Amino acid sequence: MKNAWVIGAVALGLAGSMSPVMADDANDTAAHSASPIGITVRYSGSVMIFQVASIVVNGQFAQDDYSASARLTTAGLAALFSDADIEAGVSGYRQGERLQPWRYSHLNHASSKGRIVGIDFPEGVATPDINPPFGNMGEPPANEEERAGAADPLSTLLSIGLGAASSADSLCDGRLPVFDGRARYNLRFEDGGTDRVRTRAWSGEAQVCHAYYEPISGYEEDEFPDEETISHPITFWLAPIHDGDIYVPVRIRTNAGFGGVTVSARSIQES
Repeated sequence: MKNAWVIGAVALGLAGSMSPVMADDANDTAAHSASPIGITVRYSGSVMIFQVASIVVNGQFAQDDYSASARLTTAGLAALFSDADIEAGVSGYRQGERLQPWRYSHLNHASSKGRIVGIDFPEGVATPDINPPFGNMGEPPANEEERAGAADPLSTLLSIGLGAASSADSLCDGRLPVFDGRARYNLRFEDGGTDRVRTRAWSGEAQVCHAYYEPISGYEEDEFPDEETISHPITFWLAPIHDGDIYVPVRIRTNAGFGGVTVSARSIQES
């Protein structure tokens, strides 16, 4: 499918967007963070009226650490263009409003290469661990200075609800550096206000968050997203659950790619 990175970005962003937010009251924060929180969300993605993907996301949040996983399989129309069964996961430490990943990896089970794309973070520098290695790490590849301080895609969006991409007035405001194992890019967040949304899993007033993709390095010449593609944001409708302590995306939409992609939550399960 043309602009297949759009579906991949949405899939990886889903797990990251299941984010615990800071409570206003310190006692409430301590009480909630003392007990680990588990969330599983099932999504379906579509282009126009055609289903293109099924996605399952799981997040586990504790006081001092976190983990998240996502699995995307193409279906229907998308399976005619791109065969994908992507499994991604991350674990790391919580440091106030910051998340410090220690290991991220993803694998496309449908690929004959069996390539595991891993990232380690020694001294805060995102360091690729690719097996088998890519034939090309981009022109130019992301250098150490660019990778310093960058997080993986899941941890980046997990950080939204913790305040890493917020201001005093908005949950979505700012720019965060991302490294996915080869490509280095920024996600620039803009507040879209609130909107009423209705899906199978949730209905009500949701926070709208626009995420703009800003490519920097680690792309081959024919892979670099064009201006038309990156001018369209990925828009998240973030819904409060777990007594308002956690936001999860219940709808995701981008107009880039073939007819645009919409992902909607079908079920939300807490544990």
